[in-house]
Amino acid sequence: MKGKTVKITNNPTRRDFLRSSAVAGAAIVSPFFVPSSVFGANAPSNRIAIGCIGVGGMGMNDLKALISKPQTQVLAVCDVETGSKDYGGYYKGRDLGREPAKRYTEKYYAGKTPSGTYKGCAAYIDFRELLARSDIDAVTVVTPDQWHVPISVAAARAGKDIYCEKPLTLTIKGGRILADTVKRYGRILQTGSMQRSAQEFRFACELVRNGRIGKLHTIEVGIPGNNVKNPLNWKPEPIPDGLDYDMWIGPAPDAPYTKMRCHYTFRFILDYSGGQMTNWGAHYLDIAQWGNNTDDTGPVEIDGKGEFPSEGLFNTATKADITYTYANGVKLHLKTGGGHTRFIGTDGWVMVSRGKIKAGPESILKSKIRPNEIHLYKSGNHIQNFLDCIKTRKDPICTAEIGHRSATLCHLGNMSMLLGRKIKWDPKKEQFKNDPEADSMVSRNMRAPWRL
Repeated sequence: MKGKTVKITNNPTRRDFLRSSAVAGAAIVSPFFVPSSVFGANAPSNRIAIGCIGVGGMGMNDLKALISKPQTQVLAVCDVETGSKDYGGYYKGRDLGREPAKRYTEKYYAGKTPSGTYKGCAAYIDFRELLARSDIDAVTVVTPDQWHVPISVAAARAGKDIYCEKPLTLTIKGGRILADTVKRYGRILQTGSMQRSAQEFRFACELVRNGRIGKLHTIEVGIPGNNVKNPLNWKPEPIPDGLDYDMWIGPAPDAPYTKMRCHYTFRFILDYSGGQMTNWGAHYLDIAQWGNNTDDTGPVEIDGKGEFPSEGLFNTATKADITYTYANGVKLHLKTGGGHTRFIGTDGWVMVSRGKIKAGPESILKSKIRPNEIHLYKSGNHIQNFLDCIKTRKDPICTAEIGHRSATLCHLGNMSMLLGRKIKWDPKKEQFKNDPEADSMVSRNMRAPWRL
């Protein structure tokens, strides 16, 4: 393993002390902080100090969103890659990685920060060095999925609040450990399932939860198929300069380097992700959970059929057809094709996707949610909601528990397809019913020296 080993302290920072006291209603005057009346609410001493772990494609997007907020200050970035333009998909040709993120941050703050208050942006390869800093309040975790839980657990133990991209977890057991750890240490964790912060998704779920389609009995979810061709004749390649590949692999099984294993396409390899089931399924199944009022539970039976590659580098499902059954009788059908969540009830239906909402009859969409009816958590901006909750210590719109439960649906679907049979699940105990083979898939061994 490369990278410096750093002891992580769980001692609270001065910011933690101030926050906890403010929540308790105590008035504190500290000589270490300049009163907000001098510089305003966004004085340097009042800003949320951010460290960004993983600054590739989506990681750079999150960094830019955070840095534009007046109440934040990005102090550090971390990535195992120095810099690369070898990203495909949405990020083709962009200069991404540790040094580009550092340059962008320092250029952004040039001339915008009062003299003497900004010392530049630190850059790390090893996330533990960033977490060991007592001056950082919160972190983003935007890495391949095998790293989401280990880094987020370490961040919670180090006293940091966390914005972790979806899918929150690689395994069900890892998700339970993370949700419990976040709760134990009193941290804020926002799962990056940002559709919850979009008006059309909230309204669709409010319509369902308030009976506008009658009694809900069926949910249909469509997810896109694979959008990258499987490299059938791939060969090991030299590890490029500037990439700490051992750190990239982390807790996953060791494997020879090829560029198609990294960047966007890691998600089509089961050692690091779960294919489009965890990529898009994590979004649309999350909305299904919200509309079904099952954020704290899950299905009791899963019957999945899938198609998997017989050769090549990629081994996640290319097609999925899964039926989930809930204890309340609702059936959730997920199929490859499209990108949406459709709720069907005894009196109509509502379908929602990004920027679009439809219903039958159309008059359902003219319905108003009355003051005495169910109003779901309202957030107009997912990252702003995270920042607001850091200040107030209230739960964000997509907590660790919610992110874990939504990711669990993705994992259960993959498990049923891989086993080629129906499986029965106890969402309270989070274990299968008399099925040792399926139970063995709830967790995975971690490559030494990594452990939770």
